[in-house]
Amino acid sequence: MKTLLIYGAAGYTGRMIAAQAKTAGLSIIVAGRKEQPLGAIAESLDAGMRVFSLEDKGEVIRQLEGVSVVLNCAGPFAGTAESLMRACIGQGIHYLDITAEINVYRLAESLGDVAARAGSMLMPGVGWDVVPTDCLAVRLARQVHEPRRLRIALQVAGSMSRGSAVSAGEIIGAGLLERVNGTLITKQNTQPGWFDFGEGPVACAPLSFGDLVTAWHSTGIPDIEMFVHVTGDAFPEGDLSLLPNGPGQEEREANRARAIAEVTGSDGNMQRALIETVNGYSYTPLAAVEAVRRVLSGDSVPGFQTPAIVFGAEFALAIPGTSIQLS
Repeated sequence: MKTLLIYGAAGYTGRMIAAQAKTAGLSIIVAGRKEQPLGAIAESLDAGMRVFSLEDKGEVIRQLEGVSVVLNCAGPFAGTAESLMRACIGQGIHYLDITAEINVYRLAESLGDVAARAGSMLMPGVGWDVVPTDCLAVRLARQVHEPRRLRIALQVAGSMSRGSAVSAGEIIGAGLLERVNGTLITKQNTQPGWFDFGEGPVACAPLSFGDLVTAWHSTGIPDIEMFVHVTGDAFPEGDLSLLPNGPGQEEREANRARAIAEVTGSDGNMQRALIETVNGYSYTPLAAVEAVRRVLSGDSVPGFQTPAIVFGAEFALAIPGTSIQLS
């Protein structure tokens, strides 16, 4: 039976992903740096366990023996993705993760050719937000003549997990970027965009998410901008180590996730749609495990890939509680 290794399985989202993977009937190995939390998780799920850090390249490769897919859940991903990607390429196995950090997508993109030659697929972003927005962008691009411009806006509601807050620092540190004529450049217009998530237009700040890379590959649209509307306790300040692991089930149920995509064609015609689903922290385990299940079943393409390219534009709707509203 093909095996999934979940690195960072002791983290807030990693634990939920490991539990979901077990529920889905996958053969799993939980992995990470610390034995104590992993041991309890492995025992409760009747799963294999591997304890290793990522500093020794040879050791990482050895720890991936017998593994078919690695799902990286250990953020900040700027410190974990490259080692695991390169080890996966060395073993000719597939790498997936759940990051929103744009520099990880740029890294995967840069390693795409060598990964393809090794028969390894690199697919960062198999959770919220990329799965819904990637699929939505592809759907809308089919509805306009010569799509030229894409704008995506995320609504971030409720509190963040401690790991996500640290990753958010990596996103902000990457600077404000946009894609113009197919090239990533420093964003010139830093003014907010206005988007309606269902209760009237709200100001959304520009921010550089992975969609600036994935949407370009999935749609070929040359001009792409990203925005975010933050409510509640998202993007916290102060000592991030003092934050709780993440929102509880009640808070997740109270804060659904929404995103908007707008695609404009060369004739000026614009198509807009809103995708709504369960809370991002609830969506990610469902989407990530479904992506892994499909990859383990043979649904993969070597090289750098996006969810919509490999799984199709309907993939986002495979997650229960997800709907799309056209406007």
